[in-house]
Amino acid sequence: MKHSPEFLKLVNEAKSRVRQIDIEGYKKMAAAGEPHTLVDTREESEWAAGHVKGAAHMSKGVIERDIEEKVPDKSATIVLYCGGGFRSALAADNLQKMGYQNAISLDGGWRALKESGLELTEP
Repeated sequence: MKHSPEFLKLVNEAKSRVRQIDIEGYKKMAAAGEPHTLVDTREESEWAAGHVKGAAHMSKGVIERDIEEKVPDKSATIVLYCGGGFRSALAADNLQKMGYQNAISLDGGWRALKESGLELTEP
């Protein structure tokens, strides 16, 4: 997908402020049993087409509205993913602004997750 220059600028600014993790780092985190909430920030149609088993769904359009109810502990680790790591970086940036100290964007997103060997839920 081709993204506009201003969108990419916004994403790169967000990425400069948030912690990111790659798929190997996430797999190690999950294998070690590190407590975290995995959140899919993609749209409903993307979620319905497949997602990581056990992930919560809060699309970029609603995560800021719903996160405090789903994850009230602002020190909890939240790993966010989208299609490739752009929307999740924007969401992580906003969660940090809301006081969440451990919001992490999964670089590579769904594309990396599909090839990760992690258990997926697909239609």
